Amino acid sequence: MPAETDKITDGQRQGIGSLEIGLRILDTLAESPKALTLKNLSEQLELSSSRLHKYMVSLMRMGYIAQDNGYGYTLGKSSLTLGVAALSRIDPIQSAFDAADQLNRDSDKTLSVTVWNGHAPLVIKWLDASLPVAVNVRLGMELSPFYSVSGRIFLAHLPEARLNQILDAFYSNPPALPRHQGQTLDRNAFEAHLRQVREENLCCFYGDFLPDINVVGSAILDINGNISSVISLMGLSGDIDVRPGSRYSEMVKSCARRVTEAICGRSQRPEPG
Repeated sequence: MPAETDKITDGQRQGIGSLEIGLRILDTLAESPKALTLKNLSEQLELSSSRLHKYMVSLMRMGYIAQDNGYGYTLGKSSLTLGVAALSRIDPIQSAFDAADQLNRDSDKTLSVTVWNGHAPLVIKWLDASLPVAVNVRLGMELSPFYSVSGRIFLAHLPEARLNQILDAFYSNPPALPRHQGQTLDRNAFEAHLRQVREENLCCFYGDFLPDINVVGSAILDINGNISSVISLMGLSGDIDVRPGSRYSEMVKSCARRVTEAICGRSQRPEPG
């Protein structure tokens, strides 16, 4: 029998070094908020100016970079065409679904994905754990903007005028005051809570409305910085810690961040080997 060979990883496959340098140049220009001079690029890429200039000539010839007022370099029309084409092929909701599937497998906890239907979160995906939690929430249900994790995350991202309309209507005659960590929240406290939710991109419930159930959620954003959907994880309070910085809150927050980066087209570079 022939000897069994080790599997070849991407890092071991032979590539084209000059192409990788060209792509590094494009990545560096894409990540810069302003045009970069040849000297700037040379320092950041640790390439000599004479060697780098040859790449710039080829990339300019193909339209992938352009000179900004004849001084610095920036991305050109060909790069824009590639970016627009890539973004047009991204389905934000399917990306959220795929991420939820993976997080469900990795955590074996109950997962949901919600979107805003104009006045409340709508559950568009529900994934049970191997030991489902006993909650009366299922696919297609509307959740409360005030008594759900996803609802508060959506509220935190609403335009100020629309948020004030919703808060005015609710606090004029609330059925029950919202709670967080066992404390009731009047309007001022609730608004402060929403500001924190938006700043941290994280909302956690510690059995506040569902006895013995903890929930944590995080927002997925689109290329314009608007909220696209919310991914939430839940489980029994004795099984999962959802406090900020805990394993499950970090898993959810990291998951939402990865989907946001994929939707927004930010480069996902491999970790240094």
